[in-house]
Amino acid sequence: MPENQSMFRGIVGRTWIILLVAAIVIPLDQWTKELVRQNIAKFDYIIPIPALGEYFVFEHVDNHGAAFGILQGAGSVFIVIAAVVTVGVFYYAIRHLPDDQRLIRLLLGFQVGGALGNVIDRITQGYVTDFVKIGVPGVYYWPNFNIADSSIVCSVIALAIVILYQDIQMSKRAEEEAIDMGAAESSEA
Repeated sequence: MPENQSMFRGIVGRTWIILLVAAIVIPLDQWTKELVRQNIAKFDYIIPIPALGEYFVFEHVDNHGAAFGILQGAGSVFIVIAAVVTVGVFYYAIRHLPDDQRLIRLLLGFQVGGALGNVIDRITQGYVTDFVKIGVPGVYYWPNFNIADSSIVCSVIALAIVILYQDIQMSKRAEEEAIDMGAAESSEA
């Protein structure tokens, strides 16, 4: 097999999960945003689940900032950040992430899909369409968000949990190996 073909297969083998997840998240995100743009006037809302009342609504807003409305007006900066993060994710997955880390690849796919979903909005509209609004009426509402934001935030939280869990497991194994080596050395003496 030619070397270029082998290298290509290696790259695809290490990135296909990320690409597949991103290829699901991006259209889902864009589809839901388009539904909102077509069916809910800006700054208007609907109650999608009547039993939840105004605790959970779809409110159509434009977001010129980052996730959950922070850093308003810095849209082009976020395009650059998303591009750098996406390239970094693929570089890490290809060069450094062990082949058996499928869960981490899955979570990275959610991050890439979410980042690119919002980049599409920024490029085509100059802002991101947000619509999910959760809170306690008259008390507090979390800033509006969308599928892309949820994909990024949930996968970052899950990734942190997975990495912490793996680190704890590696520390326990290293500790057990050190104890076993110490016991073996003392029995030899």
